[in-house]
Amino acid sequence: MNSVQSTSSLTVAKFGGTSVADYQAMLRCANIIKNDHSNRLVVVSASSGVTNLLVRLSQKNVSVIEQKDIIENIRAIQVNITQHLSSDVETQLNDEIDSLLEELTQHALTQLLQYSTRTGDAILAFGEQFSSRIFAQVLRSVDIPGEYFNVQQVMKTNSLYGKAVVDLNQLSEQSAQLLSPKLKNKVIVTQGFIGQDSQGHTTTLGRGGSDYSAALLAEALNGNNLSIWTDVVGIFTTDPRITDQARAIKEISFGEAAEMATFGAKILHPATLIPAMRQNIPVFVGSSKEPEKGGTQIKQKVDSNPTYRSIALRREQTLVTVKSPAMLHASGFLAKVFGVLAKHELSIDLITTSEISVALTFDNPSGSTQSLITNTVVAELEQLCEVSVEHGLSLVAVIGNGLTCAKGIGQSIFETINDVNIRLICHGASANNLCFLVNEGDANFVVEKLHNTLFS
Repeated sequence: MNSVQSTSSLTVAKFGGTSVADYQAMLRCANIIKNDHSNRLVVVSASSGVTNLLVRLSQKNVSVIEQKDIIENIRAIQVNITQHLSSDVETQLNDEIDSLLEELTQHALTQLLQYSTRTGDAILAFGEQFSSRIFAQVLRSVDIPGEYFNVQQVMKTNSLYGKAVVDLNQLSEQSAQLLSPKLKNKVIVTQGFIGQDSQGHTTTLGRGGSDYSAALLAEALNGNNLSIWTDVVGIFTTDPRITDQARAIKEISFGEAAEMATFGAKILHPATLIPAMRQNIPVFVGSSKEPEKGGTQIKQKVDSNPTYRSIALRREQTLVTVKSPAMLHASGFLAKVFGVLAKHELSIDLITTSEISVALTFDNPSGSTQSLITNTVVAELEQLCEVSVEHGLSLVAVIGNGLTCAKGIGQSIFETINDVNIRLICHGASANNLCFLVNEGDANFVVEKLHNTLFS
């Protein structure tokens, strides 16, 4: 088997669920690794479809019959890949998969008897454990010295199950000790999304966790590049499903990309960029299905800084307006409002104020936003002021450069959509974005019309 060629450059390559969905997909990824010898650490998501099955398995009141059905479906997805490998490797992998599935079955039964978020995390982590073991062997099948590595040895976290926080110092120390030596002559395959707390329990890093894991590992290992391989050819000027006029962006600054990710561009989670920005590690986003088409480079400094870079859309927004004459020339009112929200661990997205009212937006992409603004939250706020809650809204963010100082920005945008009701406008806090709320039913129309005007 070929050894990894000596190179001073280290690229951390992350492959998403569709990139490791089946054998042919994994083979494409293996060729990407083979074609660039700087790819020495690979971070994988669960094979497409597996995480959804595990999410269902982790929920309350899933019958034993349904559990067995889910586990059999998971096994089918994985053995559909292993069957393409040599018979001895297939047998070895299937034994490992079956052993993991027995462990998964026990966690599922525990969850049925006594539900807990801790057991939920243990269940959710299995998908990456399957895919990383299999992909290491796929690499070996094409003469790349792939080796499985359990990321939980280095990715130490607190015990906030579902959205665990990584201990960066431990990650750096453990990576230097346990991971770096292996990268000299092997391509290491490990898991995104998962970690381990001080009691040895499995944790997950929450939404966007796989990309974030890859970025954290790139930072801890002083990596030179981070490649995010997905199913689209880079980052687009807007969602191509909304308008066929959307086009791929060749390069974009960290600041612009962070705004795009924050305001709904699902190709990249905002947390991913934080470690890369800290260490100035360039990030590449491309398609594992069509690597020859290139992708988007995200870096600190770019050659072009257009006024308009992209339009992002985030659906399922909730608008909460609090109003009280007591606000007029009074101090401390907002502190009390924010105190209620902090007590319920609610994170505010956008805020606009007038003399006697404040409008706040909340986001929850999983679709449970409405349950976050509970009757309890509203009741506590009503002790302080009048409260109105509106659902069915979408946030449109125009992202670019110098938007706070360029002339005619507001006119260009709002004249284009002057026949649409705007619920809130937020402008001035960032030179990289101008945001506003519209009714969900108008969202696609607004994005398409703006894109045609601003990017034609």
